[in-house]
Amino acid sequence: MSDNETRAIAVVTGASGGIGKSTAALLAAEHGMKVYLLARNREKGMQAVREVNLASGRNDAELILCDLASLASVRKAAAELSAVCPQIDVLVNNAGVVTLRREETEDGFERQLGVNHLGHFVLTGLLLPLLGRSDAGRIVVVSSDAHKIGRMDYDDPQLTKHFTVWGAYGRSKLANIWFAKELARRLKGTSITVNALHPGAVSTQIGVNRQTGFGNFVHRLLRPFFLTPEQGSATAVYLATSADVRDACGEYYYRSKPAPVSVRANDAAQASRFWSWSEEATGFHWPDCL
Repeated sequence: MSDNETRAIAVVTGASGGIGKSTAALLAAEHGMKVYLLARNREKGMQAVREVNLASGRNDAELILCDLASLASVRKAAAELSAVCPQIDVLVNNAGVVTLRREETEDGFERQLGVNHLGHFVLTGLLLPLLGRSDAGRIVVVSSDAHKIGRMDYDDPQLTKHFTVWGAYGRSKLANIWFAKELARRLKGTSITVNALHPGAVSTQIGVNRQTGFGNFVHRLLRPFFLTPEQGSATAVYLATSADVRDACGEYYYRSKPAPVSVRANDAAQASRFWSWSEEATGFHWPDCL
């Protein structure tokens, strides 16, 4: 029996730094998991792999290149994982971006929604068969309390008419919770669970504007008030490993405890409608995977 078949396997997106790297390191070092780090930059990704291997004392963390702003890259990464993983026990959808101006993904989606939700929407669906092979597959979705300001305008889904940075980011985080809620409904009766979380205000480079330098200044100014990436990853690791949440599904957590979501985020009809829109936008239809 191979090493992969005897140990739990975790996949973490956005794992080249911040919360993602810390999550991968803790899953490997403290919980003995074989970890695949998904990242879009090879150099940063390999450095993260070295750090995870150093933390765990093993040399089996691996990098899978995946740019969530490209559905072609998402499909390629899922195919590579399918070729090497007998099963996936934990999938942590952590990767996220903030753009100060409106930007588009390779597929023409507003970037924050494209990366933070739509790329993960397709990736999770493609990996669902591997999660189904686990005795108790867990999907962990990193959202944010910014979901409470999120809105979805189906007349302007790509925000070509009206873009604000926090409106776009809040919408992408609302999308994360709608995704988790609707997926939980669809997974009922299976061995797979899905839960979302708010990591808290974490000191990472997300949203830093390196061109103007202003974002760097604000980030340095506020850093003493932020959580460390290790602190921010605690709830994700809890949801990925704790026996206390073995049967929890479709919930939202903060500081490893259930937390309330907005009325809009808890609306099952809106979650279902958004799921259908996500399928249409990406051309990826989940009934083929369930």
